[in-house]
Amino acid sequence: MRVMGIVMFAALAACSGDEGVRAYGAADKVWHLTQIDGADFGADATLIFPKAGRVTGRAPCNSWSAPQTAPYPWFDLGPVAATKMACPDLAAEQRFFDHLAKMSISEVSGDVLVLSNDQGGEMIFTARSESPADP
Repeated sequence: MRVMGIVMFAALAACSGDEGVRAYGAADKVWHLTQIDGADFGADATLIFPKAGRVTGRAPCNSWSAPQTAPYPWFDLGPVAATKMACPDLAAEQRFFDHLAKMSISEVSGDVLVLSNDQGGEMIFTARSESPADP
């Protein structure tokens, strides 16, 4: 019975034209980065999946967006477009973007989103109650 539910959920996502992480539990949430490779991330960085094939968010200093067209559970960002504001957290921002570019697998479980890769890299995000906005 559980397998049938998973198959039906996947079929519904395919009908909507959205096969990315958004369709599998990431939509309508703001995902806050809490850890990179097991260490707490001391700055604020977010992911938002506002529509099929698009990821936006805030890095510690700048707003950003990128295409994301890989089907779930894969994760592949296209070129990132970001504003160019300076702030004291530019090192944390660079770390965020460097790690985000290396992620290739996504997993959504309730209010936890884990991005990882085959080399053991991992980014953990948690959803918070707030209205997502497309930066």
